Amino acid sequence: QVQLVESGGGLVQAGGSLRLSCAASGRTFSRYTMGWFRQPPGKEREFVVAISWNIGITYYADSVNGRFTISRDNAKNLVYLQMNSLKPEDTAVYYCATSTGIVPRASIEYDSWGQGTQVTVSS
Repeated sequence: QVQLVESGGGLVQAGGSLRLSCAASGRTFSRYTMGWFRQPPGKEREFVVAISWNIGITYYADSVNGRFTISRDNAKNLVYLQMNSLKPEDTAVYYCATSTGIVPRASIEYDSWGQGTQVTVSS
């Protein structure tokens, strides 16, 4: 399995930006789809975005499309989530995860997970 560590969360005002990072260990990082999920307080974990391992196929949840951007650097074993125009409803713990599928949206398709990083957006 791949070990994942997220960072970059914090407190930001509505309309602001944050960039999350996910550092992966393991020689086969470049072969995995990388996904970001989030869990708002008192709610279920939900899909945010995923990026394939090779040609960069991406899939965004409607709620973040146009505001968030996922990217990855396979040479550095890093995946990023640039979050712009943040809204209070983006407040959640954000997780990165790996999958052998092609940008799946279901959390069950992901097998390795990070510990999460808190993002809080104030109004």
